[in-house]
Amino acid sequence: MNPIATKSKRLRTAPRDGRSRSSRWLFCLAASALLPAPSHAQWAYPVTKTVDASDTYFGRTYKDPYRWLENLKDKDVEAWFKAQAELTDGILARIAGRDALVEEWTALDKLQPARYRSIDYENGRVFYKKTLGGEKVGKLYYRDGWNGEEKLLMDPGTYKAGVTTTVQRVVPSPDGRYIALGLSSGGAEISEIRVLDVDRGTFLPESIYPSSGPMSWTLDNRAFFYDSRKVTDPKSLEFKLNRKVRLHRLGTDTATDTDFFSNESNPELGIAPKEGPNVSIDESYPDYVFGSVNTVQEENRIYFAPISEMGHAPLKWSVLCQVSDNLVKGVEFHGEYAYGVTHEGAPNYKLVRTLVKHPDWKHAETVIAEARDSIDSIQKTKDFLFVTYSNGIVGRVVKLDFATGRTSDVALPASGTVFLLCPDWHTNRCIVYLTSWTLPLTLYDYDADTGAIAKSIFNTAVSYPGFENLVSEEIEVPGHDGVMVPLSIVHLKGLPLDGSHSCILEGYGSYGNTFSPYFDILNSVALRGVVLAFAHVRGGGEKGESWYRAGYKTTKPNTWKDLISCAEFLVKQGYTSPQKLAGTGTSAGGITISRAITERPDLFAAAVCNVGCANAMRMEFTPNGPVNTPEFGTVKDPTECAALYDMDGVQHVQPGSSYPALLGVGGWNDPRVPAWEPAKFVAAVQNESTSGKPVLMKVNYDNGHFTEDKTVTFKNFAGQFAFMLWQTGHKDFQLSN
Repeated sequence: MNPIATKSKRLRTAPRDGRSRSSRWLFCLAASALLPAPSHAQWAYPVTKTVDASDTYFGRTYKDPYRWLENLKDKDVEAWFKAQAELTDGILARIAGRDALVEEWTALDKLQPARYRSIDYENGRVFYKKTLGGEKVGKLYYRDGWNGEEKLLMDPGTYKAGVTTTVQRVVPSPDGRYIALGLSSGGAEISEIRVLDVDRGTFLPESIYPSSGPMSWTLDNRAFFYDSRKVTDPKSLEFKLNRKVRLHRLGTDTATDTDFFSNESNPELGIAPKEGPNVSIDESYPDYVFGSVNTVQEENRIYFAPISEMGHAPLKWSVLCQVSDNLVKGVEFHGEYAYGVTHEGAPNYKLVRTLVKHPDWKHAETVIAEARDSIDSIQKTKDFLFVTYSNGIVGRVVKLDFATGRTSDVALPASGTVFLLCPDWHTNRCIVYLTSWTLPLTLYDYDADTGAIAKSIFNTAVSYPGFENLVSEEIEVPGHDGVMVPLSIVHLKGLPLDGSHSCILEGYGSYGNTFSPYFDILNSVALRGVVLAFAHVRGGGEKGESWYRAGYKTTKPNTWKDLISCAEFLVKQGYTSPQKLAGTGTSAGGITISRAITERPDLFAAAVCNVGCANAMRMEFTPNGPVNTPEFGTVKDPTECAALYDMDGVQHVQPGSSYPALLGVGGWNDPRVPAWEPAKFVAAVQNESTSGKPVLMKVNYDNGHFTEDKTVTFKNFAGQFAFMLWQTGHKDFQLSN
């Protein structure tokens, strides 16, 4: 699902296996079932009972025979998952080529230059996470000045013995003396907050858990805002409801922390239980404190109050913008103006501004008119505002001079996906990130005063053997209704289009997120003659707001129908054939792939539903569900309920159908999509498919929705790729004896 994040210094709301030992009888049954047979019984699936469960909405009854699998704390459910995991792990372990992929990616990873993330600048100090090639997770470093000596602040590998800890949030205080950290383990994304004294390199005594992490410091460097939960169990349906922003002052008992911003402390704001509150102080605009209220909905709802009144309770909040103002992509401040991006009368978005003290977005001044490509983000420096655009494939950056109002294009050194980061608001220095399907991520230092751009101090050149033989194609495919759908294809140079190649087609299409080209060492699988295809389906942001809304709630069928259209094109043009084609979808992409194969099972040889939303009618009854109803809908509304049924893969599994081979993947610690969603889809297909193809459930007990731990990630995706390539007949990925 789509996370909600707020950068510490700026006000913005934003849009990524362990194998258990098989028991003797399961191994023997699985081993005897490795040759094709006409019945699903050949795979010796664990018995999956059905129950008489159903829901009736607006006069229609929806049966749910696998409802019992939703109780992950039930011993019978735990045993079912364990049996499925053992069967799956035993079969995946026998696919030749799987472990070779892990070894290959591990070797390529060691070639990678250091990767820098969470770069921030405070009071002359540069803070960042750095991950060296071959390291499992990133460590925390800092420098005094951009060119100062690098100093290690924290190695998360030493934080807890026997536990892989990752640094999820890094929020330095304005004076650079302290860092509030969000520390997580097992891919759970739920953090423990600790405060690190930079000069001493030691932690302060306080510890706060559970939380999504720290948000922003007060300007006196003595307190910070953080996310607080009323319920501590991350699998509880109440876990993400009625959240609070608390204010913690260093050296005080956390039990006395102030409820600063919530539905309880601010009933006058009408904050719904499912809405996540957030608080930030923009150091470059220090007269106000800002509070935002978020779900996955892009449109911003933001309040502000004079910072001088922070010591007086209750704080009186004024409205900066409401959802109806249609502001997206964040807000920046300069002088007396607030700058925002809106889709009001501009499907590709435009930049507007209004007075901070008297905001009127309905009559806001247009600063930069709508363009043919879409605005992705805005970022401020001392004298300029930068607007990053994308057509879904290629990005560009426009610089707005605050003093003159003039705009100019930033000359980029390469073409591809672009992201701009400006960590130091005192200057006009920025970092430009550039990448594409075939261009490794490259960082550049950009001086907005002079226009000079050069390889960053955070960049090291690297080349990957064989990747020079890959090419990418960007084309558009006619959709089911004639709308042209962008499709990216990565393959070996000179690949003959004779339909003989295994192909992996991926689609997402939710939240208005753009499936932007990016370099990934996992794409080395294309060096084996595999075609990799990425469908930019409706529901994403590739073509602006209208593209997003064309795959949203009642229009959601366009999302999986676009994937089907791309699959048909790949077959028609000879990139692959139905016997060689596999589809995959992750997270909200579970809707895309589960509905594509239930609508057109004949078109795919295999599919992977990776931590996927395959049971849309039950999504709002998960811990992460209520916050996602603005994106997918609620069963409490008759129109949206019908739309959710259309999206639901489990509901569309038909008895006696010949389905592709299927691998469901669930993270046991997943806080976004519980493992039972892909599991219920797997259970239904196991019991109903007549194809005889394997239908397996992979359970990652050491993972969540994803994890920074590359050892876990490589094993996880090697299993997924190996499964798809096995079932599409690739010679390097067949079962061994």
